[in-house]
Amino acid sequence: MSAIQDLSKAHHLVGNMLKGRQDSGDLSRFCIEDHQLDFFKENGYLSGVKVLEPDQADQLLEELGGLFDPKHPGNSLFYEYNSNESKDPSKVLFHALGAWRITPAFHDSLWNPAFTVPASQILGGPVRFWHDQLFCKPAKHGGVVAWHQDYSYWTRTVPMNHLTCWIALEDASVDNGCLQYLPGSHKWDLLPITGLAGNMESIREVLSPEQAKTFEKPIPIELKKGFATFHHPLLVHGSFENRTDRQRRALVLNAFRDGTRSDSDQELLHGVPPIQAGSKMEGQFFPLLYDPKIGMIQA
Repeated sequence: MSAIQDLSKAHHLVGNMLKGRQDSGDLSRFCIEDHQLDFFKENGYLSGVKVLEPDQADQLLEELGGLFDPKHPGNSLFYEYNSNESKDPSKVLFHALGAWRITPAFHDSLWNPAFTVPASQILGGPVRFWHDQLFCKPAKHGGVVAWHQDYSYWTRTVPMNHLTCWIALEDASVDNGCLQYLPGSHKWDLLPITGLAGNMESIREVLSPEQAKTFEKPIPIELKKGFATFHHPLLVHGSFENRTDRQRRALVLNAFRDGTRSDSDQELLHGVPPIQAGSKMEGQFFPLLYDPKIGMIQA
């Protein structure tokens, strides 16, 4: 199969997933309320935010089906592609970064105001894209995503003005390996990296006794299809195995406040030209998605 167009060059809608649904005029209906912002500040997360209609999620799932194939013509555009990131071959965790470059619905999901407007409120300013992720666990033998802080993987960017939005493309429950949080852990210092897959409990090696006690009461984030949870870059989170007879597929959109800078002279994502340390993160691969003073951004 021949190569396909790199959609990172298009900073505007290219498909039909959002057309007729997300009016670029009055976006106030997408705003979260003050008490929700207060909850985020105190706990480090906000869950149960609807960002997709069921048919929009279905469109993403349809595109996702083709992306599982390593021979997909757009496969080379992924920043990372792990058909199984689990260290245990009997457990499978599909994890890939860069779907927005490959298919229309995943591309257009970045500009969805049901995501960008709350993100801007939480970040306190204009929203710029960092990168996307696909986390998929097959039925009955889906692997874990070990406890971690997102920013421990992102220290090549400064300051820490980042935000993660985890979107359920189908119902996510405790039984099929939904996301779990340690509320308040976003107030901890940055922890060393202990691995994303394999041993769920590796992080305990770097915790204080007081921090370790928090693991006695993690909060499962069960979500209906099309709903999302936002979390702070230092919030400790993970997910257990999928033990059900249905899949658990999710899209993750990572963003940062406009003005965030590179802190490395090396490439920030595989295949992306380096941005000199100290320079603003912008350009083809880090588009501006939303500015509350302007509204939706589409060049």
